Amino acid sequence: MKVLITTDTYLPMINGVVTSISNLYKQLKELGHDVRIITLSQKGYDYVDGDVYYLKSFRLHIYPDARVRRPFNSKLINEIIEWSPDIIHSQTEFTTMIDAKSIANKLKIPQIHTYHTMYEDYLQYFLKGKIINRPRAAKLIKLLLNSMDRVIAPTEKVGDALKEYGVETQVSIVPTGIDLSKFQKPFSEQERNDLREKYGFNKENKVIMYLGRIAKEKNIEEIIDLFKTSSCEDDNYRLFIVGGGPYLNILKDKVNKLNIENKVAFAGMVSPDKVYKYYKTSDIFVTASTSESQGLTYIESLACGCPVLCKYDKCIDGIIMDNETGFTYDNAEEFNNKLKLINKELLHEMKYNCLEKSNEYSKETFGREVEKIYTELICSKKYVEMAV
Repeated sequence: MKVLITTDTYLPMINGVVTSISNLYKQLKELGHDVRIITLSQKGYDYVDGDVYYLKSFRLHIYPDARVRRPFNSKLINEIIEWSPDIIHSQTEFTTMIDAKSIANKLKIPQIHTYHTMYEDYLQYFLKGKIINRPRAAKLIKLLLNSMDRVIAPTEKVGDALKEYGVETQVSIVPTGIDLSKFQKPFSEQERNDLREKYGFNKENKVIMYLGRIAKEKNIEEIIDLFKTSSCEDDNYRLFIVGGGPYLNILKDKVNKLNIENKVAFAGMVSPDKVYKYYKTSDIFVTASTSESQGLTYIESLACGCPVLCKYDKCIDGIIMDNETGFTYDNAEEFNNKLKLINKELLHEMKYNCLEKSNEYSKETFGREVEKIYTELICSKKYVEMAV
């Protein structure tokens, strides 16, 4: 089948949505489908790179990395219409969703949409929440998604939120798949020790790591506060913060004010092809975020055999299970108590469980599940047309 994917964000940008789209594209191609992508160009002009159609756009200063398409027709859109896709899969709720809806209506083909982002946790970025508040955001999402033929949500948490918004379109739960091969790579003990030494850790230190975007909604300050308490009880703990973002300097200042800079290391942004090394260098991955729609970093960590200690959030139901793939906590006392349970023997036992659980979230499984939905929608659309 011919599949058109539309998204406001794509390579060379790197984030969870881009990773999901990239993996879906690759898997659909491997399954033998003809796939093309419409996205926004950061170069100031239209161009095509392989199967990716980049539309001229400009920066919109209401959200980090937000862009909007130039408001006039593009010959690239006409080329896509001539190509005549069988189905359109939109991945973001802004500029290219409008293009997707226009193409779907013109060609009378089904449109499916994946709802990746829980916007209620990000409204502070949209003009500081002064224009788009939670009720308005819910109404907008309801309006957009009720015009779709199907909606995909990565977790039950997201699916339940959409129901609360009043979305009546059928919602299918399909967890985003990751490329497990990027994380299940060999990493020697010597390499592990060398990387630890680079950041001031020794072999015996118990390294707890946060990896991801450094932003307020990730609640990393809570991790720093909890770490300070725990490290006062066990001087062997070390905190490793990996990633970049708008909140990085604030976190560094907080660490200095708490006088724990000798126990905390900041790695900054790391290359995607080296991320697995940081998971495997650490003893446990830790996060206090409750703004995740799925939390791909949880699954990445498991794929590296690294257990997770996280604040409970509905998105991790069935993924992070106490004493099996990690631990969840609700308060400071639970965090501290569960951190104390972690030792070499338990980590060794949990590693196998982590690897087994991550296999449920492979990009291959992801691609096959989405393909089934495409086939169902296309057949349903043709049946309705024949009946009419």
